[in-house]
Amino acid sequence: VIERLQRPVLVMSPNKVLAAQLYSEFKTFFPGNAVEYFVSYYDYYQPEAYIPASDTYIEKDASINDHIDKLRLKATTSILSRRDTLVVASVSCIYNIGSPDNFSEFCLNIKKGAPADRKGLTRSLVAIQYERNEIEFTRGAFRLKGAALDIFPADGDTAYRLILGDKIESLSEIDPLTGDTIKELEEVWIYPATHFVAGAGQ
Repeated sequence: VIERLQRPVLVMSPNKVLAAQLYSEFKTFFPGNAVEYFVSYYDYYQPEAYIPASDTYIEKDASINDHIDKLRLKATTSILSRRDTLVVASVSCIYNIGSPDNFSEFCLNIKKGAPADRKGLTRSLVAIQYERNEIEFTRGAFRLKGAALDIFPADGDTAYRLILGDKIESLSEIDPLTGDTIKELEEVWIYPATHFVAGAGQ
């Protein structure tokens, strides 16, 4: 059915364990497709509670899994950019993460040869929840080194390097750890670093 219809697909499972198994299987069935994984990013979640018998208040506590957060963002960007997307999800996918239209409005399109406005680019990155970090280059961060602006997308494993002059003189995909160039690019889309950008995810 998936092969015949050629449309985005959502496969739901009752829990994370089964979702992980299905995700692995569908990646094998459809190696050329964007097969994505969307489950709750909490490793641990304790809602706030009050126990009247002992007059005890328990504060809300949670631990977010950074890798799963990346996979959730990747699933969202694939849905917005590819028709061959297949998302394997647990029931957490029914909870609202905001309007896809709002999320896509905040995407940043960067083209080689376009006018280079350093302040404008950094303001745009901050607006979509990227943080400037010159020391620790992690997902959802950017850094400026001379004429180079490095951006590490929140949904990816590789980063982008822009060489800025009066225009964007070069645009490349790089290894975020070594800085080595993987390939030269003409255009990239930078999606928000979180589902909760201004106006989205509310």
